[in-house]
Amino acid sequence: MEKKICKRCLIDELDYDETYEDIKRYIKEFPKEKRVSSEVYSARLEVCKECAELENGICRKCGCFVELRALKIGMYCASEDKKW
Repeated sequence: MEKKICKRCLIDELDYDETYEDIKRYIKEFPKEKRVSSEVYSARLEVCKECAELENGICRKCGCFVELRALKIGMYCASEDKKW
């Protein structure tokens, strides 16, 4: 299967066999007490989806999987202007 570059896609939207299954499982099992609220999480991901630095679910500024970074309390956007 040819993997295509997906600008502004989150890993949950990518269909690459089992490539991201470990990350998806980690997100699902991440402790609730260490997560931001679902509203904050969704808002953060919406900002990421509009960012030109998002590629295949990864932030090109810092190399993180944005769905992991956005999930965690105390984390912030890696861009210079800290979009969230």
